Amino acid sequence: MLTFPNAKINIGLNITGRRTDGYHDLSTIMVPVGWKDVLEIVPAKGSKTTLTVSGNAIDCPSDKNIVMKAYRALNEKIPLPQVDIYLRKVIPAQAGLGGGSADASFTLTTLNSLFALGLTDRELAEIAATIGADCPLFVYNRPMLATGTGTILTPIELKCLQGRYLLIIKPPFSVSTAEAYANVTPRHPAVGLQELIRKPIESWKDSIVNDFELSLRDRFPQIDRIKSALYGKGSLYASLSGSGSAIYGIFDNDKMAEKAAEQFSDCDTFITSL
Repeated sequence: MLTFPNAKINIGLNITGRRTDGYHDLSTIMVPVGWKDVLEIVPAKGSKTTLTVSGNAIDCPSDKNIVMKAYRALNEKIPLPQVDIYLRKVIPAQAGLGGGSADASFTLTTLNSLFALGLTDRELAEIAATIGADCPLFVYNRPMLATGTGTILTPIELKCLQGRYLLIIKPPFSVSTAEAYANVTPRHPAVGLQELIRKPIESWKDSIVNDFELSLRDRFPQIDRIKSALYGKGSLYASLSGSGSAIYGIFDNDKMAEKAAEQFSDCDTFITSL
């Protein structure tokens, strides 16, 4: 069975508290977008489950890959047949785009379909939450307000994005999640994202923020420069996605997005409709 795990972007990301278990509470809006990996799962030729990865290089042995973690997590709940898994990585890693989380969740949903396990989205999301904070999003694969550690999801309508175009810029550097969190100062914004997102996109620039931009600003000044360049080319809103390093801009039309992309020849870029 062939599927295409997709990326996501974050619109706003507020770190609201530090938990006693070492994690952080946050509030963010996650939106699935069309940058995709390729995942194929077929019955195993041999006696073991295998994972073959191609495309973008990943510094991770196959047995520790998040796809294998997903297989093992589901196998603990319902014993599974052995399979051969083929993953082609296209979504950049350490970019805040959720590529690995999407691969894990699509592994769960694909196995559920392939073997007619009958698990509901809620049951799959519960398993996904044990693998990674972003993983449950990709079970539902629709815009969600995420709170808690990122696993409490509330559907949200974003009609204001319909007909807009998204340009994602992946600069030639990466940001680890640990590095992004290292200098974060938790805070409670005066106005929540659910209210701010209802305002016109043009106002988001002055009200919706990603707290990781503040913690990463000194180490990666390129983030601010890319955002400024996107605004200079007519972006309605620009932001770091997740903990970075990808930055995106939302545009009124595809021509504006394509024109803006021309100035980032040293970066990976992707344009998609919203």
